[in-house]
Amino acid sequence: MLHIINTRIHKTQIYKMSCNNRELLIGNKVVVTLVFLLCLVHSSESLRPLFACDPANELTRTLRFCQVNLPVRVRVQDLIGRLTLQEKIRLLVNNAAAVPRLGIGGYEWWSEALHGVSDVGPGAKFGGAFPGATSFPQVITTAASFNQSLWEEIGWVVSDEARAMYNGGVAGLTYWSPNVNILRDPRWGRSQETPGEDPVVVGKYAASYVRGLQGNGPSRLKVAACCKHYTAYDLDNWNGVDRFHFNAKVTQQDLEDTYNVPFRACVYDGNVASVMCSYNQVNGKPTCADENLLKNTIRGQWQLNGYIVSDCDSVDVFFNQQHYTATPEEAAAASIKAGLDLDCGPFLAIFTEGAVKQGLLTENDINLALTNTITVQMRLGMFDGNLGPYANLGPKDVCTPIHQHLALEAAHQGIVLLKNDGRSLPLSPRRHRTVAVIGPNSDVTETMIGNYAGKACAYTTPLQGISRYARTLHQAGCSGVACAGNQGFGAAEMAAREADATVLVMGLDQSIEAETRDRTGLLLPGYQQDLVTRVAQASKGPIVLVLMSGGPIDVSFAKNNPRVAAIIWAGYPGQAGGAAIADIIFGAVNPGGKLPMTWYPQDYVVKVPMTLMAMRASGDYPGRTYRFYKGPVVFPFGFGLSYTTFTHSLAQNPLAQLSVSPYKLNSAIFNSSSNSIKVSHANCETFPKMPIHVEVSNTGEFDGTHTVFVFAEPPRNGIKGLGVNKQLIAFEKVHVTAGAKRTVQVDVDACKHLGVVDEYGKRRIPMGEHKLHIGDLKHTILVQPQL
Repeated sequence: MLHIINTRIHKTQIYKMSCNNRELLIGNKVVVTLVFLLCLVHSSESLRPLFACDPANELTRTLRFCQVNLPVRVRVQDLIGRLTLQEKIRLLVNNAAAVPRLGIGGYEWWSEALHGVSDVGPGAKFGGAFPGATSFPQVITTAASFNQSLWEEIGWVVSDEARAMYNGGVAGLTYWSPNVNILRDPRWGRSQETPGEDPVVVGKYAASYVRGLQGNGPSRLKVAACCKHYTAYDLDNWNGVDRFHFNAKVTQQDLEDTYNVPFRACVYDGNVASVMCSYNQVNGKPTCADENLLKNTIRGQWQLNGYIVSDCDSVDVFFNQQHYTATPEEAAAASIKAGLDLDCGPFLAIFTEGAVKQGLLTENDINLALTNTITVQMRLGMFDGNLGPYANLGPKDVCTPIHQHLALEAAHQGIVLLKNDGRSLPLSPRRHRTVAVIGPNSDVTETMIGNYAGKACAYTTPLQGISRYARTLHQAGCSGVACAGNQGFGAAEMAAREADATVLVMGLDQSIEAETRDRTGLLLPGYQQDLVTRVAQASKGPIVLVLMSGGPIDVSFAKNNPRVAAIIWAGYPGQAGGAAIADIIFGAVNPGGKLPMTWYPQDYVVKVPMTLMAMRASGDYPGRTYRFYKGPVVFPFGFGLSYTTFTHSLAQNPLAQLSVSPYKLNSAIFNSSSNSIKVSHANCETFPKMPIHVEVSNTGEFDGTHTVFVFAEPPRNGIKGLGVNKQLIAFEKVHVTAGAKRTVQVDVDACKHLGVVDEYGKRRIPMGEHKLHIGDLKHTILVQPQL
């Protein structure tokens, strides 16, 4: 609808026009008329049939659940009170049925937006006015930027495009993203979907991306995000064990200290609208039927303001494959009573009515579930009788130049330089005029966007990107990443002999690592290693090895080979990945990414079964992730080189002593045997935060970005089973020009940052000397009880 408001500014006639809530200031009536016509065209291509409460429907527009001036809870209860039992049950599943007599349309809850709007779920479709959407780097790559503002900005762009597609009638508003599981084992096929192995990083990524997706409103939602897969889910199909039958045996210590941390951050800090329970069991109970995990923890302790959804067919899985209940009606009742609100799959639609008739479930149990789902739909504006404040978004807002540039920038920031002997990089377009581009991933498109992706706006392959800087000689070397033969090696060697430099683009793709497909080892597949070695031997110029992968790869052979001058990990760098790789190789961009996971040697996975969930080292078991692992690495967590050099110094002398007081002046709550105080007993609100000022100096010749990591190493006192090497408590991304300095402030909070988890799953603050590690700097804080 067009609204024209006659107003005057500095005696000049101005017309303020609103076209689908997009305001324009226009100083000419003729232009207003023209834009009015454009508005009509824009409206006709973007408006979709209203989901509910259509003002043109005289039968429903006066119903209380359609009255936007009433509180949401009142509207929700009014709607539920009008539904029959059968209508309610058909709303418990992802393809929720329409209720025509109340003017409510059907709705598909399942859409995906892991790193761009995806058509993996049935809720989104590409074609027509929406042939594609911006495909950002896969999450593991974006996580390597360690840039929280970037993560949130990507979420904003994705939700803009999601709303535009919703307005166009080809997508929903509920997106089951992000994946916030910990990258516990390097073989996991879904490593690419996660922000890495550190629970603090994963939690901050989750909260940032969710805020971007959902918008800043405390009650209204732009789109509804979902953090998945809760919990201790990080095995798909390994050595005969699959996710549908796996029982994850997890200690309370690891659950509280590692696996649940990102989900708590998602709910607490991100205010996410949904959490998805997983296929696996945890300690013998399916997560989607575990009242303690769902009702008591997510909704009770964490106060989720939203709904809990099952992974697709999870309820069916725990009945038919895990045989957790004797009848399907018992399975339906167990899941709903545990706190499940929505079933991805038909199971609850089929068996819930029988559960009610058998007395296993009450209609009020169903009402509680619907309260949570319909509340989210109300917060999305689906019952407002209009398309809301985002009605102006349409095809013109998808794949915009700004969005595509952000995809390129995200790839720039996430790519990690792992080796650069003799400052071989960056290459010079003047000296390296001919470049051999070799490898099975050298001219790929869809490989760059990984899984849970949609249709990209456009692609720039590595070959295309490098061709912008130099003449290229291209040879694949292998037929696909499986690299089953060496028939193409000779041509690849010949190209390397003729070129001034050689770029080998190797690694993995979805045929090696994916959902339902875990890896068996960490080495490059097939004959890839032989191809790298032979081409390196033949090349007359520097060899640059570029790796595409989600999980880590043991490339010790290349790291130790002096003929391989440089190694770059690109992850799965998104639609603009080839341009980003080339920009970094030729120095248009200075790499600043850092590894969000440990790169283990192949020997690690020979010793450690994927099914072992323990994080801490014990006996011959070396432990998992940088926090607990005791053993050699190929590259450590947080590693990444730059074309410049950075140094750290403490700009001010931070405090060296901190007194911790309990909330009651009672020495009994100080545990002398463990020399610690429970965080729940500490008077955290009164503790002063300890500011640490880190001065970062760029001592090299290139401008660059640097990530300041602050790790805490707890004292070795009486807390049993602690086993932590160090843990990340904060990180900050900073851009420093060549020769300049920047100061970064990190506020250390004793309760939040210096706490550890004991063997009972209780968080404690150990007394004694805590060591902060900031690059090469170390600072000791003595924490003492004040009783």
